[in-house]
Amino acid sequence: MDTLQRIKDQIANNAVILYMKGTPDMPRCGFSATAVRALAACGVEFAYVDILEDPEVRSTLPAFANWPTFPQLYIHGELIGGSDIIAEMYESGELQKLLQGEGA
Repeated sequence: MDTLQRIKDQIANNAVILYMKGTPDMPRCGFSATAVRALAACGVEFAYVDILEDPEVRSTLPAFANWPTFPQLYIHGELIGGSDIIAEMYESGELQKLLQGEGA
């Protein structure tokens, strides 16, 4: 399976997926840590892909998403955004509503 198809399958098969540097237990950048903290505070389970361990995804996802940076959060197939957007949405309560509304 090519990398683009693998990404599409990951996004399609996970209600909430975070493409990040590191793991939720050990983020390897502050932006990924911020995203993980927001999702954890929402009490939602989420899948993740450590893009540092998967260089093909790291190089392919930005073009697919038209989003150049990591982390990237997807909820039910929709790109939500990166760390700043996730944090802003969490602070405003919008992230919690989106996650609850989607049944994630």
